[in-house]
Amino acid sequence: MAENGRVGGPGGESLLFLTDAQLRKGIEAMFFAYRGFTADPDRILAEHGYGRAHHRAIHFIHREPGSTVNNLLTILGVTKQSLNRVLRTLMADGLVEARVGRRDRRERHLYLTEAGAALERELAEVQGRRMRAAYRAAGPEAVAGFRAVLEQMMDPELRRLFRRIEEDIE
Repeated sequence: MAENGRVGGPGGESLLFLTDAQLRKGIEAMFFAYRGFTADPDRILAEHGYGRAHHRAIHFIHREPGSTVNNLLTILGVTKQSLNRVLRTLMADGLVEARVGRRDRRERHLYLTEAGAALERELAEVQGRRMRAAYRAAGPEAVAGFRAVLEQMMDPELRRLFRRIEEDIE
């Protein structure tokens, strides 16, 4: 820690007392990073006539096989109409299947088909390569800091949801 109580960052920038310009740089970095993070999957999705909403649905159905439509609505934060449009396409194309609930026959539990799982792997692979390369280049302290910043940007209820889903990974 420097004498002025600030932690120096790259180029001697303060990380504790950010100026408006530094915050804007961070916001812009997020925009450009997101653009890079979604570029490869967007190309793959476009080949199939899909968009990012399809990607998010495929990702979270993969993460929680058997998830209900209502649970997916909660995770994605979209309207039922929007999600139904995406799911109808994915089901018609043979990537997702909906099974009737055993306890509640009104529920529909969502699963990826083999084709859906293959597309999910392809999308996860390209994003994983980008994340892995960025994490390696930035180093372990930066990775931990980045994760902490992302979690702090989440609304509290979304942070709880994220942590619940995250527990399934470990």
